[in-house]
Amino acid sequence: MPGLNPLSGGISGPQARRKRRDRLSARLVRAPLPAVALAATAIGAAAAEHEIGLPLGGSLSVGTLEVIQLASFAGVMGAALLSAIWLIRQRARISAENIDLRTRIAELSGALSRSEALLNLRDQRIVVWPGDGGRPSVVGELPIDSGAPRERSTFLAFGRWLMPKSASALDRAAEALRDRGEGFDLVAETRAGILLEVQGRKSALHAVIRFSSLSAAQAEHARLKLAHERLKDDHANLLGLVNALDMPFWLRDEEGRLKWVNAAYARAVEADPEQAVREIRELLPTPVRTALQEHHRHDGVYRDSVSTVVGGDRCVYTVTDFATGKGSAGIAVDTSEADALKREFERTVRSHADTLDQLTTAVAIFDEHQKLKFFNQAFQKLWDLEPGFLDGGPENALVLDRLRSDGKLAEQPEWRRWKEQLLSAYRAVEPEEHWWHLPDGRTIRVIANPQPKGGVTWVFENLTEKFDLESRYNAVVQVQSETLDNLAEGVAVFGPDGRLRLSNPAFRRLWELPEKLIDGDVHISLLKAACDAVANPSPWSDFVAAATGFDDERRDSHGRTELVNGTNLSYAIIHLPNGQVMMTFVDVTDSVNVERALKEKNEALEKADKLKNDFVQHVSYELRSPLTNIIGFTELLALETTGPLGKRQREYVDHIGSSSSLLLTVVNDILDLATVDAGIMELEFAEVPIRPTVEAAADLVSDRLREHGITLDLDLDAAPAAFHADENRIRQILYNLLSNAANYAPEGGRVSLTVTEAGEAVAFRVHDNGPGMSPEMLQTIFRRFEPRSNGGRRRGAGLGLSIVKSFVELHGGTVEIDTGEGRGTAVTCRFPLAPTGVREAAE
Repeated sequence: MPGLNPLSGGISGPQARRKRRDRLSARLVRAPLPAVALAATAIGAAAAEHEIGLPLGGSLSVGTLEVIQLASFAGVMGAALLSAIWLIRQRARISAENIDLRTRIAELSGALSRSEALLNLRDQRIVVWPGDGGRPSVVGELPIDSGAPRERSTFLAFGRWLMPKSASALDRAAEALRDRGEGFDLVAETRAGILLEVQGRKSALHAVIRFSSLSAAQAEHARLKLAHERLKDDHANLLGLVNALDMPFWLRDEEGRLKWVNAAYARAVEADPEQAVREIRELLPTPVRTALQEHHRHDGVYRDSVSTVVGGDRCVYTVTDFATGKGSAGIAVDTSEADALKREFERTVRSHADTLDQLTTAVAIFDEHQKLKFFNQAFQKLWDLEPGFLDGGPENALVLDRLRSDGKLAEQPEWRRWKEQLLSAYRAVEPEEHWWHLPDGRTIRVIANPQPKGGVTWVFENLTEKFDLESRYNAVVQVQSETLDNLAEGVAVFGPDGRLRLSNPAFRRLWELPEKLIDGDVHISLLKAACDAVANPSPWSDFVAAATGFDDERRDSHGRTELVNGTNLSYAIIHLPNGQVMMTFVDVTDSVNVERALKEKNEALEKADKLKNDFVQHVSYELRSPLTNIIGFTELLALETTGPLGKRQREYVDHIGSSSSLLLTVVNDILDLATVDAGIMELEFAEVPIRPTVEAAADLVSDRLREHGITLDLDLDAAPAAFHADENRIRQILYNLLSNAANYAPEGGRVSLTVTEAGEAVAFRVHDNGPGMSPEMLQTIFRRFEPRSNGGRRRGAGLGLSIVKSFVELHGGTVEIDTGEGRGTAVTCRFPLAPTGVREAAE
């Protein structure tokens, strides 16, 4: 059995030693140089101890020391040997590692070449961002037809070669990849219409984006996916837009049930959108929905105006509904306000057209194509054009040519250039003004007003009359100026500021003003200071107040003043427009003197008239008493009881009685007229029976009628039963009328009295078949104390018809006379059936 090695503590022997040597060699190979040396020393010491067989700690002899030296030398040599062995093996290991490294480098170089070959394929391109935020690297190429640029800077500007939507999405995805490490898979579309697959990933050190072209199937799939995304986005945008519209919008399924409505629809039916769909709240009335379904059977598009009630108000909607086999969609536009505005616009247009038709100014409107769209009657009348020609909408140039051919426009030296210059108004911005002098002498002011939307409104103003009026006005002003300067009446006009605007020489002469004071813009206060000393008292304080005052109501006034030189001036203050005041002064000295004389004469006449009235009343009353006595005694003598009278005596007594009665009648008439003139006569109104009153008046003249064989015809069939009047005065009127008719009727003639009712009046008509009255006599028929024979038997005092007229007018009636040569005279007196008032009789 092998023995134990005291150094190793294990089994000894060749095999054990070989194993220990291999392990030691391995340790030495792996151990550093100092450790090898120490190991060699330890081996040498062990060998010495083995040879000597003594413990190390024993005492040494000289031989022992040599052994030790020999062992040390051996250990050093062994260490050197071991070091050499270690170096040899280390070189071998390094050489083996170098070979292995070269192999791995070769393998990596091959893999890198293969990777670069894969990266440089023409159907992909990779962008790599380093983790430190440095510049990105771009590897690979994309097909030329994809539209991707080869330049690195241009390629990284995605917005230049990608569609805007794709570029925007890629920018957002790349930012999220680099900042937060979020990977992505996109399909991008180039501006050339090629689809690219874009993938983004991030590792610990890099962020990578790979662009790769797609195969036909992949491209089709990507295109469909992209189209689907676009449709989804468009659908969301459309629904968002529709929901934001203020117009009701709805979607229906194939069975016609609501499946989506917008917010405007929900507001219209007073519900939220989900509730409106769930409860099927319809906006359109049932008849409209029925008509819509019927229409969709043969036409997919339905358009119509629908009236419905929304929120308690009647609204008009323009409904557009589109239907397919899979459902329908509809929208309702509220046109209530538009319809109202349209109707208002149409009314306004008609009103404007009617207004323009009433204008005397000619107006014609041409559109942007220079065609006539509107003209008023004044335009047609001004140019005397046929309505049919104008209604056809002729062009403006054609209208001008027509006016020229008809000789209604003045000839121009260059007609074409003149017409082009005139029609340049269609290209102008500001209005243009022209003056046309027509061959017939008229002057027309033409205004071309361009319209905002094209076209021109032509206004033709005939100023011929205006120019004529201005000419005549200037002539009138000149005439008035000359007239004022030559007037004997003084005139002065003051402005609102109290300064003299106009005066004539008579004003300066009447007030004895110096000419230099009137010249210029003199104030009325200076004139007052100069004129106060001329008049006493002076009215100029009133003049100043009228010219410079601020009265709420401006009233004209008149007055008279006397100057210190004896001149009497009549003045008038007249307020003119614009706050001006005109003062006129008239020298009325002669008129004042004449007026004074007339007043004195009038006073004398009034005294004489009063004296006459007093005399008439006094004499009348004084005559009445004796006449009454004479009549009484005459009637007493005519009685048989007084004693017998001879034939001649009885004739004398009858003559005395008739003359006395006639005289008493004259005296009574005079008293009645004096009472009427004095205004003290009072009528006693009562109900007057017509028939008894007429018969009583006829009895009073019966003797005179029998004396001359005159027949009296009374016609009372159409007369009313009674009317309101003074019975005594009515009887007196009828008596005077019948007496006058009996006086002028021929012997054996005929007199008629007719009474009729004429509306609210009663008419008494007395007619005789006498010779009638001449026009000269008819003019003086109602004058007092105008005795007229004219074929009459008696020459009276001329008071009969005067009394008739006075009494009739006191009753509120009228008197008419119808007469003529050979047809007699008819006097008609009309009285109101119920008079409302009494007025004085006219003389």
